[in-house]
Amino acid sequence: MREPDATEPDATEPDATEPDALFSDPRLAELYDAIEGDRSDLDTYVAIADALGATSVLDIGSGTGTLACRLALGGTDVVGVEPAAASIEVARTKPGADRVRWIHGIAAALPDVAPELAADLATMTANVAQVFTTDEAWAANLAGIARSLRPGGHLAFETRVPARRAWVRWNPADSRSVTDVEGHGAIAAWHELVEVDLPLVTFRSTIRWQASGEELISTSTLRFRERDESDATLAAAGFRVGDVRDSPDRPGLEWVFVAQRSA
Repeated sequence: MREPDATEPDATEPDATEPDALFSDPRLAELYDAIEGDRSDLDTYVAIADALGATSVLDIGSGTGTLACRLALGGTDVVGVEPAAASIEVARTKPGADRVRWIHGIAAALPDVAPELAADLATMTANVAQVFTTDEAWAANLAGIARSLRPGGHLAFETRVPARRAWVRWNPADSRSVTDVEGHGAIAAWHELVEVDLPLVTFRSTIRWQASGEELISTSTLRFRERDESDATLAAAGFRVGDVRDSPDRPGLEWVFVAQRSA
């Protein structure tokens, strides 16, 4: 096991997209895990790491560190890369966080910031692969990941199936939840659709403290790539798609790609 590092300097680029407030606002980042709830979706990535025999994992967009810390506690050498400093601060409070190397920044800058990286597996869970809304940002992200994997290393990520139109349920009636959070009381959360201009979908997330009525809002835009587009962009970055599987926690709604970097 490598020696744990302190959070490293910014691995960002001037044109890097700023992380959404949901992850970068300290008050919202602190609430993220409680509102998100069950993270059984991460079982898929643990199973992929086990099946590949990965002893080193690069978790891109590691957020509040749930997957990174879980893998590290199991003995995996983990690097968590996250552009939102507030999310890293939350991550560092979790069991296993001292075994993770945390890098504040984006994958595109990794070859310059951490050129020694040669991970067995890179992961992008939840919405991470969809936050790259331009072709240029997505290509730069894939290139940075490829150069941070060992030859023959793998990339696993998920993306929603456009035809299933997940955004239809991004409205207050279908998405509203209320969670009791220690130190905060009842917290309500919901999404509202702002614009659909495919392949881009923009929505607004509202977090409301029920006792005070205070609200904080985060606006997000995601890109919904068709499967052939993902295949083509992976190939252009030097990856071969070996498997595209259904997401077990949202069957029929997401693709989980497992691709291998060319040796």
